[in-house]
Amino acid sequence: MRLLHTSDWHLGRTFHGSSLLAEQELAMDRIVAAVTEHAVDAVLIAGDVYDRALPAVDVVQLFDRTLARLVETGAKVIVSSGNHDSAVRLGFGGRLMETAGVHLRTRLEDLDVPVVLAGAEEDVLVYALPYLEPRLVAAPLGVSEPGHTPVVRAALERVRTDAVRRAEAAPGRAQRVVVMAHVFAAGGEASESERPLAVGELDRVPATLFQDVDYAALGHLHGAQAPLPHVRYSGSPLPYSFSEASQHKVGLLVDLEPGAPARVAELPWPPQRPLARLRGTLETLLSDPSLAHAEDAWCQFTLTDPQRPERPMERLRARFPHALVLRWEPEREREDAHLGYRERVRRDAADPALVARGFVDHVRQRPVNEEEDELLTSLVTAAQLEENAK
Repeated sequence: MRLLHTSDWHLGRTFHGSSLLAEQELAMDRIVAAVTEHAVDAVLIAGDVYDRALPAVDVVQLFDRTLARLVETGAKVIVSSGNHDSAVRLGFGGRLMETAGVHLRTRLEDLDVPVVLAGAEEDVLVYALPYLEPRLVAAPLGVSEPGHTPVVRAALERVRTDAVRRAEAAPGRAQRVVVMAHVFAAGGEASESERPLAVGELDRVPATLFQDVDYAALGHLHGAQAPLPHVRYSGSPLPYSFSEASQHKVGLLVDLEPGAPARVAELPWPPQRPLARLRGTLETLLSDPSLAHAEDAWCQFTLTDPQRPERPMERLRARFPHALVLRWEPEREREDAHLGYRERVRRDAADPALVARGFVDHVRQRPVNEEEDELLTSLVTAAQLEENAK
């Protein structure tokens, strides 16, 4: 049995104000093509199909088209809801879609109802857990302890109970167990684009909770990683923050063969437009030939000039038209940096022109240039002459 493990599509996401819908269309094309090329039996989408609970119309239409195309390949599609999704809205029409091969798992009542993939020698039971918000599901799951770990543990106990029951009901039929879950497994590495599930580290669950299943297809973390060899995150199909600039986006092909552990292969999915995080002085960034690779990338810049340059973003965009984020972290601090603004004003009070220059510097984080200095000096002089004439 061959599965394609994906998650965190976040359809409708923007990137620092820029629409990603065109890039997401191409990502969906890539997923459909992979299903056809690699003869995938089932596509797993482990939560966060949408980026928000109320997705826009064109975003819903993109998901609808993608589902139809995946079904046309002959593959089954198994979808669970994530913390970004509205479980009720995502699950609408789920019972009708079952007949077409699209299995939506968004309700707590269905977490121990597997999608059965019948193979020649064994069955693969795919249990898709929706995102479990502890405050909402603790009571129905009979959990009195706070936090994500108790509710995920209780959900997996229901899964195990059902899997054992099915094995006992068909003793001559081998079965494998796959669990989909939208969780933060301890040991996983987060990025800036994930919405925290809880304050601090209260959202972490031990990866060992999944130790006795054949494969755990996790969602929530956007970088492909494996807390345990058979417990994996596929990551998001596109980068959604500059913290993901060094990540390699992939889809995971999971082969389950009788008598053998799950075998996982990565399908590389490089982004249509790469990300670049560049640091240096403005002059270096504008002239360094080794940065040519970033001229067509989404760019985040950290300027290290000791003084804030004039019109930095405008000048950067002349070379890097897709510059999006600009930070300033001067590597050499000014001599009076230890003084607060009020202390500097008191120090310079005897020279009104110096106070004016200091105000401009404080507000703009860049000293006045020669032309501005002449203008401020003339204005202060005129004001003094007018005051003296009274």
